[in-house]
Amino acid sequence: MSISRLNAIAAVTNYRATAPALDFSKTPASEIFGANVFDDRVMQARLPKGVYQALGRTIDQGEKLDVSVADEVAVAMRDWAIEKGATHYAHVFYPLTGLTAEKHDGFLEPDGKGGALAEFSAKQLIRGEPDASSFPSGGIRATFEARGYTAWDVTSPAYILENPNGTTLCIPTAFCSWTGEALDKKTPLLRSMQALNAQARRLLSIFGHEHPDRVYSTAGCEQEYFLVDRNFFFARPDLISAGRTLFGAKPPKGQEMEDQYFGAIPERVLAFMLEVERELYKLGVPVKTRHNEVAPGQYELAPVFENANVAADHQYLTMTVLQRVAQKYGMTCLLHEKPFAGINGSGKHLNWSLGTKRMNLLEPGDTPHENMQFLAFCAAVIRAVDRHATLLRASIAHAGNDHRLGANEAPPAILSIFLGEQLTEVFESIAKGGGSKARAPGLLTVGVDTLPPLPKDAGDRNRTSPFAFTGNKFEFRAVGSSQSVAGPLVILNTIVADSLDYIAGELEAAKAKTPKALGAAVQKVIQKIMKKHGRIIYNGDGYTAAWQKEAAKRGLPNARHTAEAIPACQTKENEDVLAKHGVLTVREFHSRNEIYLEKYIKDVMIEARLAFEIAKTMIFPAAVEYQKRLADTSQVLKQMGQKHCTTVLKELCGLVAELQTRNEALRKAIAHEGNGDAARHALYCRNRIVPAMDAVRDVVDQLEGIVSDDLWPLPTYQEMLFIK
Repeated sequence: MSISRLNAIAAVTNYRATAPALDFSKTPASEIFGANVFDDRVMQARLPKGVYQALGRTIDQGEKLDVSVADEVAVAMRDWAIEKGATHYAHVFYPLTGLTAEKHDGFLEPDGKGGALAEFSAKQLIRGEPDASSFPSGGIRATFEARGYTAWDVTSPAYILENPNGTTLCIPTAFCSWTGEALDKKTPLLRSMQALNAQARRLLSIFGHEHPDRVYSTAGCEQEYFLVDRNFFFARPDLISAGRTLFGAKPPKGQEMEDQYFGAIPERVLAFMLEVERELYKLGVPVKTRHNEVAPGQYELAPVFENANVAADHQYLTMTVLQRVAQKYGMTCLLHEKPFAGINGSGKHLNWSLGTKRMNLLEPGDTPHENMQFLAFCAAVIRAVDRHATLLRASIAHAGNDHRLGANEAPPAILSIFLGEQLTEVFESIAKGGGSKARAPGLLTVGVDTLPPLPKDAGDRNRTSPFAFTGNKFEFRAVGSSQSVAGPLVILNTIVADSLDYIAGELEAAKAKTPKALGAAVQKVIQKIMKKHGRIIYNGDGYTAAWQKEAAKRGLPNARHTAEAIPACQTKENEDVLAKHGVLTVREFHSRNEIYLEKYIKDVMIEARLAFEIAKTMIFPAAVEYQKRLADTSQVLKQMGQKHCTTVLKELCGLVAELQTRNEALRKAIAHEGNGDAARHALYCRNRIVPAMDAVRDVVDQLEGIVSDDLWPLPTYQEMLFIK
């Protein structure tokens, strides 16, 4: 066995935990939850009553922040952070790289007398000025235009991030250019939530809520991930630089025994999970669930619902904590959507809903009036997803997700909505004019408000649907594991806000004519929506070829990969909906599409160069060495007059020759110049470079099954997935 593989296996099998065991009995989880968060409890205890109430109105009702309030908050936040051991503060923002960014500044400033004072003012809290020149802007700004601003997001609480040598006060912020254009993921998310709130409250007013509370979108993000021993990780150049294995033959055992899913969690992994949860508790992340996922080496954690903006911030924190804590236990956390071919990949199921602090607007309810309101909001989602399916599809398009969407563990790239049989019958009955029976007793006629109670779980779940109603929320199952949920949330919030605007307009017009006929007006607008957009509802198996044909017949878009999906979303209708609700200007929208296409190109090109290099410098030498070994043995046997079999040698020689041919074809494909046209270059990457990589992989994976195990240079799937 190759030295690197042998050393890696030895290190894994001899692993002993170096991190000290945590004493969970010493401090209950309930006591540490939110311990490092400048949350409502801390603010109430540390701020003057008037300041606390004013800040609460800004957070809960969206009132403009008073600068004098910010002064008091800054002092309280500084003192709290210093008590927690902080020496620096950082404005944390979320640029279009998909990662977090942060600029650290110290609290201490010279006092002019040889000493120093801890300073932190409202100005420093509210606004920062990091260099914006090196972040992607999609042509919004020239490289030399370096000025950018971070702006305090008062709705997402500040927190303390611990380090072995100290702590840092982290302040979630938005990030924009000198011209005010969004350069991040938070700014449009906040804009979209504002738009959703305005239109949802407008519709609630129509349904008789005199002073409706602020409406939020909420999110709960299930996070799937893989754990691999760091010794294996560092022996795989592809994992280091691409986050996934570019080569790897299918092992004798994969996931076909179905014994991993919800199985007993390995001790080392459970220790890791417990520390992850403890760290997330400190940061106020409400993680709830942990378990083994389907694939060997794959796991999942999930939080409970939160305000969508906070949930997006917490998702970044979750990914950071997963990766940091894994190192303490000698492992690497892989967030790539498909790190191993032939077994399930990882998604990030985005459970989305909307409501106020008092009610969930996608809760079917127990009374006819609640039913009617629920059906109107649900109809808005149906209309939104059908009208802007290309926009929603583009929001989850990136190179990693291309390996996962449409495979056996992930929904297809065709967007459809699963409602369940009962709810579908309700909508279909309304579309036909009412009067028919549903599974639950009662007449389904919205016009006379006699809808029956709709149970949360009126049908089974559909794991093949990309967008499924699951009781009082929709589960967007197509989001990628490594992806920020901010992008999909922006689109969902905006397109639903637009449909709520449409429904509110229809109902307002109807009420102006016949004030007491709200039920009939709701029925009429749902009929119109179902007639035009009911095609998006599909309760069957999304994996079948029959659905592909049926979807095409219905006229549903099917962008199979990123290079198709992003250009397909750049329509006038999509531009208009984002601009109309003040979420993204046309310029901002197109700049983001340019950035995402460029990122796709970079991801593919990195993988292609890696594949070429590994095949040439690691696989080819190993194969040639074994070729020589077989040839020498064959020659010796021949000289001895002994029978010698050359079948394996002939097969090996053919594959070695084919490897050289295919790797040269990959080299030529990589040499292609994009010439500044991102859309065309992305298609080239998809149509030429990806197949060229796949062709090299096919040969390499065959060679893995032939070349002597002691010569093979890369840790195998069997080793990485099953040696714990």
